Amino acid sequence: MQTNPTHTSLVAVGDSFTEGMSDLLPDGTYRGWADLLAARMAAVTPGFRYANLAVRGKLIQQIVDEQVDVAAAMRPDVITLVGGLNDTLRPKCDMVRVRDLLTEAVERLAPNCKQLVLMRSPGRQGPVLERFRPRMEALFACVEELAARHDALVVDLYGAPALSDPRLWDVDRLHLTAEGHRRVAEAVWQTLGHPPEDPDWAIPPAATLPPGWASRRVADVRFARRHLLPWIGRRLTGRSSGDGLPPKRPDLLPYDHG
Repeated sequence: MQTNPTHTSLVAVGDSFTEGMSDLLPDGTYRGWADLLAARMAAVTPGFRYANLAVRGKLIQQIVDEQVDVAAAMRPDVITLVGGLNDTLRPKCDMVRVRDLLTEAVERLAPNCKQLVLMRSPGRQGPVLERFRPRMEALFACVEELAARHDALVVDLYGAPALSDPRLWDVDRLHLTAEGHRRVAEAVWQTLGHPPEDPDWAIPPAATLPPGWASRRVADVRFARRHLLPWIGRRLTGRSSGDGLPPKRPDLLPYDHG
């Protein structure tokens, strides 16, 4: 790992995690860890350029088909790739195919950037994670193997206690809060070799009293009505929350970090 590196450009590839949901800004757009990281990198490198090709709901096949060649053609200093987790959450998931597609993505991206960054995605504590944990860990084993083969960096968010804390997850239980995204940005920043701004990013927030039984049941009902049932409906009909949406920031342009 290079200490105090100078990177002049960043392209982020992926799904809702990289798009920035649920780090909502007042104007209704999402910020997220990739924007926060780009702002830090732009602050130390004049003329820094940034593109974010991520679109919510994308499966690894769609990421390969729609984003990988675009990112490779930009030939940036840094490419971040996070994908495949949406596949693992589907009722039917061919992990061999997911592994093959992730391998294809890495093999096409690694030669076209100075530094490829992969991640072990964060997972919220709870029954959903437990149900899909074997698939997720199989995905992360593939990430580690590909990183070793292609000299990519791996950011271990899955192993960070803070990012399994339910308090850092939005009410939809699928996306990180603004504080969660801030911690991810810090993790990637440090992995790239920059000096820490928050050495304790992986440590959970201070303990608070857990909500009472009644409050938890109300939250469960609200979650099921607003988020779980629509999510199941999209799975059953083959739709995605990202259908028809363009990439977040499709062009590699100078980034105004102010």
